[in-house]
Amino acid sequence: MLAHHYGPKVHILDDTYLLSLLARLGAPETGTEAVPALVTTAYKRLLQEVLSREFPTVQAQVATRMTATEPRAHYDGPILCRTTKLIVCAVIRAGILPAQVCYDAATAVLPPRNVRLDFLNMSRVVDAEHRVTGVRLDGSKIGGPVHGAVLLIPDPMGATGGTIARAVEVYREAHGGPPAKIIAMHLMATPEALLRVTTVCPELVLYTARLDRGLSSTDVLATAPGFHWDKERGLNDVQYVVPGAGGLGELLTNSWI
Repeated sequence: MLAHHYGPKVHILDDTYLLSLLARLGAPETGTEAVPALVTTAYKRLLQEVLSREFPTVQAQVATRMTATEPRAHYDGPILCRTTKLIVCAVIRAGILPAQVCYDAATAVLPPRNVRLDFLNMSRVVDAEHRVTGVRLDGSKIGGPVHGAVLLIPDPMGATGGTIARAVEVYREAHGGPPAKIIAMHLMATPEALLRVTTVCPELVLYTARLDRGLSSTDVLATAPGFHWDKERGLNDVQYVVPGAGGLGELLTNSWI
């Protein structure tokens, strides 16, 4: 993990494989035909890290096929808890593929009956100058209570933090009480997003594969992340991430509106 001053609930992966993948993801020559596969690979890797670090574990004894000839052929050791529920929240539109990837990958190691995929239909609200002023919830499909579950929100671009803040608000307000843990999963996140979500959602745990603060001054960039948090900048004037990836929602859907 990358050392920083954003607080103990923010985790910035220092993973060369993921950083190399994200560099390719954002490259000008990488077109919409390649982006879904790259995002899929990135979120499979990110989910492994999150579940290993954040999901409850138990000690278990699990028989292997070798027990047919050797009665002592059991695996004895830790596994992910098979009674804790996992809820994955898909935020339309950039979050749909990441959420499906996380859902599919999670059912490989958890009982499918304990894994659920919810949907929130959200859209940016912008002013006349195309600056983001808020996040509108247009609809939701939430499949039941969330109390005691681990909730994952895989949103590729942590730009303003508005999407995560609004999603947490939705789950706070309804559905049988709060989750046991809420985890945001970004590919890239700005200092502005980290400040917003850690302020309004102090219970949130946040993972990002990369910190993007490319509009900060040279002096600020020479310091550890978060040391001059108030001077760090990763958003341009219309709230797009710099260096970013040039609009993942658009690239994932090949829809440029």
